[in-house]
Amino acid sequence: MTELKLFAPASIANLNCGFDVIGVCLQAIGDEMIFRKVTEKGLRITKITGAVLPYEIDKNVAGVAAQAVLDEVGEPDFGIEFEIHKKIRAGSGIGSSSASASGAAFGINALLGYPLSKKELLNAAMKGEAIASGCEHADNVAPCMLGNFTLIRGYGPLDVVEIQSPSELFAVVLHPQIELKTADARAVLEPTISLKAAITQWGNVGGLVAGLCTQDYALLGRSLQDVVIEPLRKKLIPFFDQLKSAALHSGALGAGISGAGPSVFALCKGLSQAEKTAFAMSQAYLETGIAFDIHISAIDTEGVRVLETKL
Repeated sequence: MTELKLFAPASIANLNCGFDVIGVCLQAIGDEMIFRKVTEKGLRITKITGAVLPYEIDKNVAGVAAQAVLDEVGEPDFGIEFEIHKKIRAGSGIGSSSASASGAAFGINALLGYPLSKKELLNAAMKGEAIASGCEHADNVAPCMLGNFTLIRGYGPLDVVEIQSPSELFAVVLHPQIELKTADARAVLEPTISLKAAITQWGNVGGLVAGLCTQDYALLGRSLQDVVIEPLRKKLIPFFDQLKSAALHSGALGAGISGAGPSVFALCKGLSQAEKTAFAMSQAYLETGIAFDIHISAIDTEGVRVLETKL
């Protein structure tokens, strides 16, 4: 294999109660990247579309993740150049930087003959993610890389639990055309929480995981509650309460802030319900005068994957 094209999917992190530890992979939205072997040694980014990003390897999320893989397995006797075609808007709250980082780590590994497993690539992807967020975290890169839902049980060492998605689950994501930086969204958070809030939150995390594992949609919906992060962050998203209310009244299982925002997600049982919820959320936001994109997506069960190869 001398060239490959891959798909790096978007993801939703936090899922309300699972701040920084739970994420899910989306099937309908994602970046594309092309990697090829060349005779001149070294690692180079040759083309970027869909976003204004640096071409320097040490300043680009994808470049840092790619180099981290080479540092782990060793430099090959050929050069590698790659292209980044962004389809996920930066600052949208659906894992744009994570898609770049995960895709780059996976693409380099593929050209080298897959010396590392997907789970082993997460550390490299996290190094790339840190360029965008300021710290190494896996709540987006893990679902993007592995697919389905993922739970980050811990970081010392990294311990990722894969959770299969219920078969009828769909996500709706509405992205207001505003940019909200993760650093700004983190700046509004409090360093401590009350014991009462903690008990409520970890009960919901347990309920969410149990609901996913048993395909109990009602339990899943009851558990999509956030008493810690959402009350602080929702003020950064215009008309958040109206948008969430529209989703819930349409029949969604639950709704909340996707990642750091500004995107708002809803989880639904069945495609018809997802379409109904998407319509309700769109109608609610049309009244605000703020431009937006909306997506309906099944849960992606595969994660980053190769689309085409050339020998």
